[in-house]
Parts: sequence; structure tokens; C-alpha cells
Amino acid sequence: MTDINNRLLVMTAGGLNPNVMINALAARFPDIHVFVEQPESKAAILRRRARRLGWIAAAGQMATMVASRLGKRFTLKRTREIIAEHGLLPDLHHAVPVTQFSSLNDAECHKAANTLQPAAIFTISCRLLSPDTLQSLQCPVINFHAGINPAYRGQMGGYWALVEKDRGNFGATVHLVDRGVDTGATLYEKRLKPSPSDTIATYPLLLTAGSVDIAVSAIEDALSGSLSPKPPSPGKSVLRFPPPIWTWLWHGLTKRIW
Repeated sequence: MTDINNRLLVMTAGGLNPNVMINALAARFPDIHVFVEQPESKAAILRRRARRLGWIAAAGQMATMVASRLGKRFTLKRTREIIAEHGLLPDLHHAVPVTQFSSLNDAECHKAANTLQPAAIFTISCRLLSPDTLQSLQCPVINFHAGINPAYRGQMGGYWALVEKDRGNFGATVHLVDRGVDTGATLYEKRLKPSPSDTIATYPLLLTAGSVDIAVSAIEDALSGSLSPKPPSPGKSVLRFPPPIWTWLWHGLTKRIW
């Protein structure tokens, strides 16, 4: 699979979850290239959330993410279990070509993507692509989302499905990218069952590791020109954010959903 028509470009901000997915994709699609952007600063995220939700909610959400990150040493065993159970690798393979950018929305990145001429672009764990970026890209753009659209768009979809007693929708979606947040047409969905030892720190990894197959299927469809997009599942459409720390503690103590 070295023909230019089978070239895959992955766009990400990097991290463990993207790494396990990219390694799995690289085993299936040898002509793979990765563009990695610098993650947004915590200050920028906080300011943006505050404009949308208010400073109290934004600060509470940030506190949850800090607590979750600090507590990751307590979830290392479960993290290793998930990776081993799915036969995945946590560190990006050295043979995968990687190009660094400040932002995937920079003109420099647009130019590099079009020079590369991929047949498909796959995004995972990166900032929202701007309208200018989407307009500049000349192939299908597919996103992996750790939640079932449209009820669990945004962040922590698996966590919110459990909190809302909607365990049947603890899952992930692979969809086309449009100008909204996880609003593009659905390509594939996958439901999974979390372990009692999973928490907000491991739900996204579990959903990523368990959904490699639907990501591969979507990319295969794109490369063969047989994409079959369909509207997201019927029902409410809700943009999700991490829970404020008081909400996270409440559900953890009362429902054992951490």
C-alpha cells in the first residue's frame, strides 16, 4: 500500500490515546504520516471555557482535570491492562514519520498537508479545525470521538453516559468532520463495557483502544471511495465538558462513578 492514493495523514496533539491508535493504524496502512500540533495551554482553555460557561464552572472543570492527572499513578495498572488486552503499543513507533506544527490551523500546516496529498485525513485528540483549515484540505477528514454522537459530543462522553444511567451508549463514534463540534455525519459507532476499575482517567483510553476496528473500517472506506455517512443517532444533541470537581466528587461518592 505505497501508492499515493492510499496515503493516510493523521492529525493530533499527541499523547497516549492517539499513540495507541496511530500505532494500530500504521500496522494496517503503511503509507501513514502524522502531523502533531502543540497542545493548547491550560490558560487558553480556561479563558475559552470561562467565556462560554463562566469562571466558576471553568475553574471547577480545570480542577477535575488536574485531579485526574495527579491521580493517574493510581490508574497505571488499569492503563497497562487496557493496552495489553487490545495488543497495542503506548509509544509512537519510531518508523512513523512525524511533523511538528504550532497549530493544525496554521497556513504552514495547510500547505504541508496539500503537498503530501493524502487520500484521507484522520483526526484524534486535537483542537477543532477551523473553517479555513477544512476548506483548504482536499480529501475526506474523519474524526475519532470517544463518545456516542450527538448525545455525548465534546469531552468525556463515556463518563457522562455512565452518570446519566445510559450505559448502553458508553461508546465511541467515527465521523466526518464539519464546522461543528462532533456534529459531522456518522460513519461507525462502537459500544463497550467499562470495567469497575475504570475511571474518568481511563474511559477515553478504553474507548480508543476498543474502537481501532471502526477507525480502520472508516479509513478503508475513504481510501476505496466507498464512504457511507449517515446522520448521527436520533435524540438530544448535547455538547459535553469535563465535570466540575464538585460534580465529579459527588458522583464518585454517591454512584461510584469516578
